Amino acid sequence: MAEQVGLVLEGGGMRGVYTAGILEFFLENNLFFPYVIGVSAGACNAASYLSKQKGRNKTVTIEYASDPRYISWRNYLKNRQFFGMDFIFDEIPNQHVPFDYDSFYDSPCEFVVGTTDCLSGEPVYFKKKDYKRDLLAVLRASSSLPFIAPEVQFQNKILLDGGISDPIPIKQAQKDGYLKNIVILTRNVDYRKKPSKFHFLVKRKYSEYKGLQKALQERFQTYNQTLSYLEEEEKKGHVLIIRPTEPLNVGRMERDPGKLEDLYNQGYRDAQALKDRIVTYIHS
Repeated sequence: MAEQVGLVLEGGGMRGVYTAGILEFFLENNLFFPYVIGVSAGACNAASYLSKQKGRNKTVTIEYASDPRYISWRNYLKNRQFFGMDFIFDEIPNQHVPFDYDSFYDSPCEFVVGTTDCLSGEPVYFKKKDYKRDLLAVLRASSSLPFIAPEVQFQNKILLDGGISDPIPIKQAQKDGYLKNIVILTRNVDYRKKPSKFHFLVKRKYSEYKGLQKALQERFQTYNQTLSYLEEEEKKGHVLIIRPTEPLNVGRMERDPGKLEDLYNQGYRDAQALKDRIVTYIHS
């Protein structure tokens, strides 16, 4: 295990299968870290990696993608959520593709999950000591995208997607003492986020959450500033960035298993190609 290097994971909805491919390669090659922090899909993929369940992420994210209980308009019309949150965060891990809770909690790794506080608009991070046996609750909160999933109440807070307030939580990793980090992104190198054109809908939908409104309005700036910061940190040798090397063909709510498997395999191949550099970085 690398003693001083952290692992930082971006979200991205179904684009997270890229991260799943990388983590599968890490798992097969016994590449583990003392500290992992992620948001949304990044955090969800990290959980199966930390429970050391080979192949689980692929099964959950690709084989179930075309299941209407996982993601569909039917879900939205029925429950106002495109992703079937009960199905994903209860049925799948507890019935269909069992999550190995014991192995997860036995792991010496600190696993931090980022969420967004709807009232303040600020990020809220949960460590193992905070969520204890409620891992799935914080993963659900971190993955609850605005407009397409309901807010999650947890420990007297009203929470949504961690990617709103801190989409790539590198600074929190550094704050927690990890000054060298491997960062997995789910966008190509030239990507920059553009301002939202739908702020009037945000005000209407979340009229009581002024902090959330502000965070959503500033989201593009937060994201782009984080990318600029990461690139500067990479030049200094403080981070090693892994990101898709081929043009993305998968959207946040992609359901096509073929496209998803291609992106998963791309993640695996990218990690494979970088193996020597990763190992050198960990031990340097």
